[in-house]
Amino acid sequence: MTPTRLDPEVCYRAVSSRDRRFDGMFYTAVRTTGIYCRPSCPARTPAARNVEFHPTAAAAQAAGFRACKRCLPDATPGSPEWDVAADVAGRAMRLISDGVVDRDGVDGLAARVGYTPRHLGRLLTAELGAGPLALARARRAQTARVLIETTDLQFAEIAFAAGFASIRQFNETIREVYALSPTELRGRRGGLPSTGTVSMRLAVRTPYAGRDLLAFLALRAVPGVETAGDGWYARTLGLPHGTGTVRLEIDDHDRAGETAFVTATFALDDLRDTAAGVERVRRLLDADCDPVAVDQVLGADPLLAPVVAARPGLRVPGHVDGNEIAVRAVLGQQVTVGAARTIAARLTAELGKPVARPDGGLTHLFPDVATLASLDPEDLPMPRSRGRALVALCRALAEGDVVLDRGAGRDETRQALLAIPGIGPWTADYIALRALGDPDVFLPADIGTRDALVALGRDPSTAAGLAEAWRPWRSYAQVHLWRTLSPSLTTSTQEK
Repeated sequence: MTPTRLDPEVCYRAVSSRDRRFDGMFYTAVRTTGIYCRPSCPARTPAARNVEFHPTAAAAQAAGFRACKRCLPDATPGSPEWDVAADVAGRAMRLISDGVVDRDGVDGLAARVGYTPRHLGRLLTAELGAGPLALARARRAQTARVLIETTDLQFAEIAFAAGFASIRQFNETIREVYALSPTELRGRRGGLPSTGTVSMRLAVRTPYAGRDLLAFLALRAVPGVETAGDGWYARTLGLPHGTGTVRLEIDDHDRAGETAFVTATFALDDLRDTAAGVERVRRLLDADCDPVAVDQVLGADPLLAPVVAARPGLRVPGHVDGNEIAVRAVLGQQVTVGAARTIAARLTAELGKPVARPDGGLTHLFPDVATLASLDPEDLPMPRSRGRALVALCRALAEGDVVLDRGAGRDETRQALLAIPGIGPWTADYIALRALGDPDVFLPADIGTRDALVALGRDPSTAAGLAEAWRPWRSYAQVHLWRTLSPSLTTSTQEK
C-alpha cells in the first residue's frame, strides 16, 4: 500500500484494529459526520460504506472534511513513504514541509523539482489528492495548532511563525480545518509576548532507540556548533530568516506501535523560521521512520536477527544541513572521528558565523560553503588532495551545481558528487545516507562494515551480496552493523 494507491480493504482493517503504525500514512474521512481521523482514532469505528481514505490531511481538507477534535489526526509523525519515495511527489512533500512554498511560492517549488508549476500541480493532485498550495496550507495549520496548544505565544506571533501571510488568513484557516477558533483551541490560557523561545513536542514512531542516536551525535559533536549531555543534544541552526539554536530531550521509547515525543526547545532570531526548524530537526531525529516495518525486514535475516532484536527501533542519524554533513564527510576521510572533529572545530572557530543568541557552548554556525570555497587548499589543515576535494565540493555546492536537501533527486545527486575530483563512492553514499535521508544506502567497502561482518563471522567480501536481502532498508542495516562495534556507535577510521 502506497500513498498514491490506498487499498480500501487494507485501510479499513487498519482502522478497525486501531493500528497506530498507520497514523500519518493515510487519513479516514467519514461522510456522515464530515470529519477526518487518524487510523487509530478511539471513536467508534464507522461503517465501511460511510468512509473514504485520503493519502494526506490536505486531501481530506480539500474534500471538505475537518479534523477530528478527539484524535487530532495531523498531530502524527509524517508518512515514512516520503522518505522512501524518491519520486517527484515525495521530493515535493519534503520541500513543502521545509516551508519552500511559504518562502518561494509554487513557482519556487516547481523550479526545485524541475517541473512547470501547472504540471507539478496536476501531478501532486493526482498522486496526493491536493495541490501544492493545499498541502502547504495543511502544514501551516498543523504547525499553528501545535504552537497554540503547547506554547504561550500570542496569536499574531503564531500566525507568522506557522507561515501565514496575515492574521486573517490564520484565523480563517484554523476555523475551517478544526471548526474552532484559535482562542477555543487554546482554552483559557492567554498568550504572552515572545522571547524568541519556542518549546514543543515532536512526534516519533516507536520503538525509538533515542539513546543510540544521541550517542552517535554526541561522539561527533563539533565544539561551538554542537553540545550534548545525559539525555540531551543541542546545536546551532542556520535558517532562512536568521540563526537559532535547538535543544532536544532524547530518550528511548520501547513500546512498539505507539507515538512518543521528543521535546525540542528552539531559540530563534525570527519566529518565521519555526516550521523550517521543526522539519530539519525531524530529519535529524529520523522521526518519520516506520521502525516496525524496518525491523520486520531486517529481523527476518539470519545474520541481523539477533542484532535487530537487541536494539529495535534503531534510527539513521540525519542532519539539519546537507552542506555541513558533506563537508564533514570529506574532513573525515581516512582519519579518526576525533581528528575529524578537531579539524571541524578549528574551521568553525576561524570561519564560522557567530549566532545572534549564543547559548553556553553554542556560539557559531558551521562555516558556509561559499566561505570554504574561497580558501586555498594549501592552507587547510589536511593533505593537499583532500583539501582540493573539499574546496571543489564547496564550490559545486555554493554555485548550485549540487543541491543537498530532501528535495534533491538521489541518483542525479550521487552522480554529480562522484564527478567532483576526490569524492568517491563512500563519501557520496554517506552523504546520501545522512543528508538526503535515503533509506537504502549501504557502504560495503567501509572499514566499520567490514569489521562488523568479521565480528559476526562473515566474509567482508560478500557484503554487497548480503545486503541485497536488506532492501529497501539497507541504511538501517548499516547503522545496526556500526552499532555492533561498540555501544556508542564508534565505527571506523572514517567520519561516520
